[in-house]
Amino acid sequence: METIYLCIVIFLFALAIFDLVVGVSNDAVNFLNSAVGAKSASFRMILIIAGIGVFVGASLSNGMMDIARHGIYQPEHFYFAEIMCILLAVMLTDVVLLDVFNSMGMPTSTTVSLVFELLGGTLALALVKVNMNDALNLSDLINTDKALSVIMGIFLSVVIAFFFGMIVQWISRTIFTFNYKKHMKYTIGLFGGIAATAIIYFMLIKGFKDTAFMTPENKVWVQNNTLMLVGASLAFFTILMQILHWCKINVFKVIVLLGTFSLAMAFAGNDLVNFIGVPLAGFSSYTDFMANGQVVGPDGFLMTSLLGSAKTPWYFLFGAGVVMVIALSTSKKAHNVIKTSVNLSRQDEGEETFGSTPIARTLVRISMNIANGVTNNVPEGVKGWINKRFRKDEAIIADGAAFDLVRASVNLVLAGLLIALGTSMKLPLSTTYVTFMVAMGTSLADRAWGRDSAVYRITGVLSVIGGWFITAGAAFTICFIVALIIHFGGTIAIVVLIALAVFSLIRSQIIYKKRSKKDEKSETLKQLMQSTDSAETFDLMRQHTREELVKVLEYAENNFNLTITSFLHENLRGLRRAMGSTKFEKQLIKQMKRAGTVAMSKLDNQTVLEKGLYYYQGNDFASELVYSISRLCEPCLEHIDNNFSSLDAIQKGEYGDTANNITTLIHNCRILLETNDYTGLSNEVKLANELNAQLSHLKRQELQRIQGQKGSIRVSMIYLTMVQEAQNVVAYTINLIKVSRKFQEEPDTSYKTI
Repeated sequence: METIYLCIVIFLFALAIFDLVVGVSNDAVNFLNSAVGAKSASFRMILIIAGIGVFVGASLSNGMMDIARHGIYQPEHFYFAEIMCILLAVMLTDVVLLDVFNSMGMPTSTTVSLVFELLGGTLALALVKVNMNDALNLSDLINTDKALSVIMGIFLSVVIAFFFGMIVQWISRTIFTFNYKKHMKYTIGLFGGIAATAIIYFMLIKGFKDTAFMTPENKVWVQNNTLMLVGASLAFFTILMQILHWCKINVFKVIVLLGTFSLAMAFAGNDLVNFIGVPLAGFSSYTDFMANGQVVGPDGFLMTSLLGSAKTPWYFLFGAGVVMVIALSTSKKAHNVIKTSVNLSRQDEGEETFGSTPIARTLVRISMNIANGVTNNVPEGVKGWINKRFRKDEAIIADGAAFDLVRASVNLVLAGLLIALGTSMKLPLSTTYVTFMVAMGTSLADRAWGRDSAVYRITGVLSVIGGWFITAGAAFTICFIVALIIHFGGTIAIVVLIALAVFSLIRSQIIYKKRSKKDEKSETLKQLMQSTDSAETFDLMRQHTREELVKVLEYAENNFNLTITSFLHENLRGLRRAMGSTKFEKQLIKQMKRAGTVAMSKLDNQTVLEKGLYYYQGNDFASELVYSISRLCEPCLEHIDNNFSSLDAIQKGEYGDTANNITTLIHNCRILLETNDYTGLSNEVKLANELNAQLSHLKRQELQRIQGQKGSIRVSMIYLTMVQEAQNVVAYTINLIKVSRKFQEEPDTSYKTI
């Protein structure tokens, strides 16, 4: 029996290593997004600074893992076997759940995951114990105060961080403007002093509060002398920052990198419990059981020892720091999560990751009405002065950056201050929530959410916030079920669940790598959005257009074939799958059009005149192709779903043969576009003409059948619709290839001025 629990402890530590990796991948956005978004330094330098902060924070942490020892459950009422059941369920749930969110590129809270996993696992075992022992109550077994405080912290974090991020950034931008280098002669010293002091205060209150050298006496001294420390720091750093400015050193970069270090250090020092707290609690329980509980056995030894706080040996902290630094520098999923936050807060327009939702549209409409009402009551002189301070065309943004250094500085400083304030007030403000919502608030204040992008940004923000609540619900529910399975299933259930978790993680990595390879082509779009040279932009635009139109034709080939095949075989599931793919493709078409329009604005006038028409025609034909398949799929789905009569054998045979040839045409055209070789276009034009003639013949036959009152009118209607939309598919496919060839040709430069 002891061997089984030893294996569980070893597996818990193995999961802890993976949890550190996925945890850093998730939380890297907290301290990297501002520095990366503003390109305050090279990515390698940013990672080095953040890595040092992570390692220092992990190594200096005192390892107080109270939340995993007695924060949720009351250990004096649980036996060793029950505690190990809860802890194993928590770790199995945690690594899989966080990995899923990281793969989706959605930042979530590791604190919420841990708390609600512990709550779910504890409730499962508590219900079993209460059912078996009438003397026990749930209140004796579960500490619900912690979970409720985390829920309150979610609301407070979201609202407070967003509001203050918007206000502070608006004030900062009014002072410095987007052309901040013109307005920092006398203000940069004070701004830098305030920012650096705030960061130092954050490091003292949040970053170092639980480190080994912060004895109770030191904490009391810091608390009693806070005003003196803040005043001295403000005076010192104000002078220092002004001197650095006179020495031609960019103070904003110094602030951003200092803030990155402090947030990384605080993250590692305080959130380490979320990753290794559970395995250490399991290790402590096992050592206590082996020393004192073997006589009564695992089902009779109460874990009263977990009521005390335990300090983690330094080698655990050192090892955790090493793993976190390696994960930070190598995890592609961390970069993916960072990209989500940076894209939602970027200054310029471009490819929007998220779509539009009714809630987002309603919020935008309400906000516009409020803004118009406020604007109408502001004097024209004041509005003119404010608009001069917010001229985005004067923005000083590094090449490839999402926003400038002023906003990056506000993001880091304000996030640090709010976290420090929440800590001093005993509020469980999540680092993830605060940093993300501050970034959203500052981007709104910077007018980065224009009328053409606001609805997509708000949809993205709501998606991330929704993910936080989904995390809590999923963590609680999954861990509740897993704990019950382990408790009643015993060793067999443990082996099966471990195997499932390992399989899920391996499968997730394989799927993510495959998806990453598909997404590598999006690098073309990224370069396109960053390009400023007309010739380079046009080359990238042609490449990006080929990539996107190939995807459209691939969709058309697969879904046209799936729709027709499913209809002829009365496969309702296939038609529903085709309809779902069509709805998704419509969103991609809209995104492709938006990105192309932004890119087109970067071309010179002559190139636009020569190639612009072909580009927009290509987009229109692609859009019509998708909508034709949608108009084909929808009535077919309705027909089969209502169990109406099917086509007769002759109709199926004739239409099926023609549909196969249409699929071949789409496939051949996709190959022409993919290889950018149009030498075989004449053959495809000939095939398209033949197909149109065949379809016209089928249409005439069906009309004659209707006139002769042969067959079902309903069947004839759906058949004519299928023939008409098939003709549209053929026409739009061949026209798409024709205009694509025109667009892909080199522009005529003979008439351009040299």
